[in-house]
Amino acid sequence: MPSSSPARGLAFGFLGVLIFSFTLPMTHIAVADLAPLFISNGRAVVAGALAIAVLAITRQRFPKGRQWLRLAVVAGGVIFGFPLFTSFALQTVPSSHGAVVIGLLPAATAVAAVIRGKERPSLAFWLASGAGVLAVVVFVALAGGGLQELRPGDLLLLGAVVTAAIGYAEGALLSREIGSWQTICWALVLALPVTLVITAVTVAPGWPRAGAPAWLAFGYMALFSMFLGFFAWYRGLAIGPIARVSQIQLVQPVLTIVWSALLLGEALEWTVWVGALVVILFAGIAVRARVRARPVTAEAASA
Repeated sequence: MPSSSPARGLAFGFLGVLIFSFTLPMTHIAVADLAPLFISNGRAVVAGALAIAVLAITRQRFPKGRQWLRLAVVAGGVIFGFPLFTSFALQTVPSSHGAVVIGLLPAATAVAAVIRGKERPSLAFWLASGAGVLAVVVFVALAGGGLQELRPGDLLLLGAVVTAAIGYAEGALLSREIGSWQTICWALVLALPVTLVITAVTVAPGWPRAGAPAWLAFGYMALFSMFLGFFAWYRGLAIGPIARVSQIQLVQPVLTIVWSALLLGEALEWTVWVGALVVILFAGIAVRARVRARPVTAEAASA
């Protein structure tokens, strides 16, 4: 199977989604004892230190020119925006509720791919993606107690969706130039001066006191959600097309709700399972729909 095959891109994309699906429950566990600013920036500091080590050991070349500006866009979306918005949002909303709002992310990423990556999804793709979004809205009504109960935390989650979609699309395009894992590593290094200062300010009054569950959750987010998960996710998006691979994230709310039930004891009603099947159905249709995209070289796909 060639390295640039669509099936390979979908496989890497699903691995990334599987890792990311634990992020909201882990964040919910961590915010019980740790401040959102410490969680969102501290995990980036840990991941940034790992990135420096990996880049140094493998002797990677420095990005050039405008690539630094594009890395700043990636960092703004996936290192600052998404973690910060979700950390604050999950102080007031259950992780299962957050998961269904984050379910809007695949459609948002597809839009970003059209604008930034010049991809041209077919009508069938947009219909399936739109139906998936509608299923997510129904999810909110069923799992979150009704649309009338949308909270300020939902606005923060929508901010997370927008920033992540931009970071995903730009990171996917950049991965085709400098490599997938290299993209997240350089973005973490670029963000490190800021994340380090903010983390230092948050711990200045005293080192956070938290129980083992909170620290284990923090460790997962630093090592997997902020670091290793992007190795697989950006590689999948780089193989692309971005719009198609991004639709795998429609199943992320389903996985997150299951993990939330198992780890946090949140309710798992039969209606959630029905909605899950509907979402998975439309995700399957979307990833099979035609998407016109820029050709991906074997070198970029295997980076």
